[in-house]
Amino acid sequence: MTEGAPRSRGRTSRRRAREFALQGAYEWLVKGGDDLSDLGLIDANLRDQEDYAEADAEYLRTLLYGALHQAPALRERFTPYIDRPLAELSPVEHGILLLGSYELLNHPDVPYKVVINEAVELAKSFGGTDGFKFVNGVLDRVAAEMRAAEVQAARRR
Repeated sequence: MTEGAPRSRGRTSRRRAREFALQGAYEWLVKGGDDLSDLGLIDANLRDQEDYAEADAEYLRTLLYGALHQAPALRERFTPYIDRPLAELSPVEHGILLLGSYELLNHPDVPYKVVINEAVELAKSFGGTDGFKFVNGVLDRVAAEMRAAEVQAARRR
C-alpha cells in the first residue's frame, strides 16, 4: 500500500497519523483481521517508515490500537450501511471505515464533518476510483447514528 502513496507535503500531523493508521489497519486486515498479536509488529513497521516523524505518533497509536481492538463492535456499527458483504470490502475501504467509525465513537472533540472529510481524503488517496463516495455515504449514516445531536445541529444551520 505504501508504493505510490502521496507525498506528505502540506499534510497536518493528524492527517499523517490517519494515513499511517490506515497502513497499519490495511496490514492487519490483509493478514486476516482478527489476531491482535501482530499489532506490536505492525506498529514497529510503521515507526520504521521514512516519514513517520511527520505524524502525530500519539494520535496514530490511539487510532490504530483503538480501532483494531474495537473492530468487532465498530463493524456492527457500519455493516448495516454497506451495500455488500463485509468480506467483499477492499482492505482499504474496510480500514477506513474502522478508523472513521472509531474516531466518530471515541473522539467527540473532532467534529464529525472533519472525521468524514479525512476518511474521504484517505479513500481518494489510497482507495479505488469511487471508493471515496462509498466511504462518505457509509460514514455519513454512521455519524447520524453515533452523533445524532451534532449532525442534527449542523443540518439546522
